[in-house]
Amino acid sequence: MPLLTIHKRQISWTPLLVLGYLFYLLLGAMVFQLLEKQAETHFRDQFQLEKLKFLQNYTCLDRQALEQFVQVLMEAWEKGVNPEGNSTNPSNWDFSNSFFFAGTVVTTIGYGNLSPSTVAGQIFCVFYALFGVPLNLAFLNQLGKGLNAHLITLERWVQKPGRAQVVQTLAVAIFLTTGTLLFLVFPPLVFSYVEGWSYGEGFYFTFITLSTIGFGDYVVGTNPNKHYIPVYRSLTAIWIVFGLAWLALVFNVGANLMEKFLQLNWHKPDLSLAEGDTTKLEDEPEQPRIHIPS
Repeated sequence: MPLLTIHKRQISWTPLLVLGYLFYLLLGAMVFQLLEKQAETHFRDQFQLEKLKFLQNYTCLDRQALEQFVQVLMEAWEKGVNPEGNSTNPSNWDFSNSFFFAGTVVTTIGYGNLSPSTVAGQIFCVFYALFGVPLNLAFLNQLGKGLNAHLITLERWVQKPGRAQVVQTLAVAIFLTTGTLLFLVFPPLVFSYVEGWSYGEGFYFTFITLSTIGFGDYVVGTNPNKHYIPVYRSLTAIWIVFGLAWLALVFNVGANLMEKFLQLNWHKPDLSLAEGDTTKLEDEPEQPRIHIPS
């Protein structure tokens, strides 16, 4: 465990990590409040003005009737029914959409725009997730090990004697760049074309989805004014599974690098260590620099 040495006293860095973690959460809360609270107030006031204009244009309605209608719209949205369009809109529970929903359950993304409304569906969802989430973790773990094995093989190849540091860095950069293009750069272009989003919105959806944050503010295949191919959401679900494995590997590498940074900067070896013990430590085999926990 990395230790911080202050006046010849070694202190565990774990409390500092906890404080840093809490500070990061507090920083995020302050920034989000600063960026979003004023916009929320503006949208709330704008919505109230629109309701007043609606009542002025349709004098046969009173405020209570309008509020009841708004409540009906909210309930329909919570049940996964898009208030836009008419009854000819595609079902949210056809096979393609159901396949996509099953993927969001086992991957724990949970967009929140669609959920089972029947008691039987809710009970099945609980038991489906109970077995599906561990199965998904096992699958992603094996998939991540496969990706990690290729990365380690590449790392060993570039570290052979005679290869310049520039070549080593370039080879690893190509590996990471390929994944970035396949899972973070090109997909937003597709979503922008199909969904009518901007590239920034498509990239936002891509990262929020693959990181399993899943706010639900952007979800593919839900616009009633667009006609999607039947397998659109199913293909998206498959892309999500492989993207989850790749991004998990990237996060794991980032976590390992952060831990090594802490060790290099905070761990101070004991100068009174015997020479024989030092030799023993040097002779120990080097651990893999990238590790996917099993």
